[in-house]
Amino acid sequence: MALDAYLTLLLFVATVAGLIRFQTRPAAVFGGLLLCLVAMGLVDRQQILTGMANSGLVTLILLMLCSLVLEKTRILRLIAKKVIVTSYRSSWLRLFGLTTLCSAFLNNTAVVATLMAPIRTNPHHNASRLLLPLSYAAILGGTVTLIGTSTNLIVNSFYINETGKSLPFFSFAAVGLLLVLGCGVVLALCSRMLPDWQSNDLNLKGYFIDAKITQGSTLAGKSVEANGLRHLQSLFLVEVVRGGRLLSPVVPTEILQPGDRLVFAGDINKVMQLHHFHGLELFADKDGLLQRELTEVVVRQESIVVGRTLKSVGFRALFDAAVVAIRRDGQNLSGKLGDVTLAAGDFLVLAVGEDYRQRHNISKNFISLSGVEPEQQLRGCSEWLAVGSFMVAVTLAAVGVMDLLQSMLLLLGLYIFSGCITVNELLRRFPLDIWLIVSVAILLSFALMNSGVTEWFAQQVRQHASGLQPFYLLLVTYVATWLLTEVVTNNAAAALMFPLGIGLAKGLQVDILPFVMVVAFAASGSFVSPFGYQTNLMVYNAGKYRLSDFFKLGVPMALTYGAIVVVMVPVFFPF
Repeated sequence: MALDAYLTLLLFVATVAGLIRFQTRPAAVFGGLLLCLVAMGLVDRQQILTGMANSGLVTLILLMLCSLVLEKTRILRLIAKKVIVTSYRSSWLRLFGLTTLCSAFLNNTAVVATLMAPIRTNPHHNASRLLLPLSYAAILGGTVTLIGTSTNLIVNSFYINETGKSLPFFSFAAVGLLLVLGCGVVLALCSRMLPDWQSNDLNLKGYFIDAKITQGSTLAGKSVEANGLRHLQSLFLVEVVRGGRLLSPVVPTEILQPGDRLVFAGDINKVMQLHHFHGLELFADKDGLLQRELTEVVVRQESIVVGRTLKSVGFRALFDAAVVAIRRDGQNLSGKLGDVTLAAGDFLVLAVGEDYRQRHNISKNFISLSGVEPEQQLRGCSEWLAVGSFMVAVTLAAVGVMDLLQSMLLLLGLYIFSGCITVNELLRRFPLDIWLIVSVAILLSFALMNSGVTEWFAQQVRQHASGLQPFYLLLVTYVATWLLTEVVTNNAAAALMFPLGIGLAKGLQVDILPFVMVVAFAASGSFVSPFGYQTNLMVYNAGKYRLSDFFKLGVPMALTYGAIVVVMVPVFFPF
């Protein structure tokens, strides 16, 4: 092999190592790869432009932007109210069916975020019995259609780059439906192993809220009982922090003093009650942010605030938002709000400033759950237009009347001109990380071809593996992609394994499609780790799960999922 080939192989290995070492920063790893490819001259100018504007990648970006509009409608919230009933079996079946159906056409995160609320507040079943099935159902539903998950669209972008044509809209449906049925049966049988943690009203919306008694407050010098702090609606005074000392439990006769920090737990929706007490200042009161709007978010695993306190990270300046309350399900928080060390999966309620929506670091650090302002939610004709036009656009693409890229482009234009979404919202929520990862991975595949690595790999396969059945190498491709998915991210795993899968197919001189489909399905099969897929992370704390819970349910799910994929892909996509 030439020097370029060795350099390209070195970069490939370094990228995999970088993704394993820096699991929470895949975009940074691929950004470094981009600079190396350009600096070493391993890709030319035309290939750079082609990779950055790949039609499959553009389709993915357009679809993700269009799905933002659907998050502003009430369609999922209205349907979710009918899910939970008295019977656990009936509730489970309804939840599984609704989630898989919606996830086949909508963003998985939005589906899970919407359905979490009625599950956690239902009076019939503990949330721990339903939240993990919710996440797994969202993953399974995403495997049914081309637009069901970003992984499918990423693989499609590589397929377009390789063959010049797109995968059909329902190309994943046959195997995907078998996965829904097969894994659904396994999940139903294994759901009896789910923990059954008892919930109560306090823990259900157990936000940790910190308020300070200022100088001159009428609360100072009076007891807790006399101030009426024991008669709040859905809020409970659990601690008083005074001069570094923690007073807990708080007795009714405790005399409050200026500078005391009062720690409440309960329903965040009732936080404005505290505003009625003279001289009781919340964390977000200083700049008047509390009067603007409240936004609920979940801390991402890769967020820069993980492992740090609000004070040390400079939260307000960094995000133009102040934390009103924190919730960490399954664990009681204590002390001052600003001194709490944040963790992945924490729920934060933010009072946001004018610049919050324009900050590009919000989506990188948080998963927004209720970040849409009430006056911006779609109502009436706008809501019907948003939902109806999306269904029409998807249907036109599904039946082949119009290319998916064209239909999504027209749909986005309709959303903008009808006022369903603004350009600022699109800029703020633009999936830059996805675009960077996929486009650079395409450039890496160009470099592998330019340097002759792809041809060398195919020759090695022909020389040393020509006697093997393609099925065995298909199995190896699945296992390698699945392991990489659990270790790094599903999108990065798909991007890295696609050229290797293609190389195996060419070396065996068989059709590339079985290997393409195996890479796509394997990259979506994350069940064992709560950090492998963002819906898993969302339910991890909310359901008070342990790692062992994911392992007990995830292993049989992963084995069933893998067996169905490896056996059925060659049936529907022969070698």
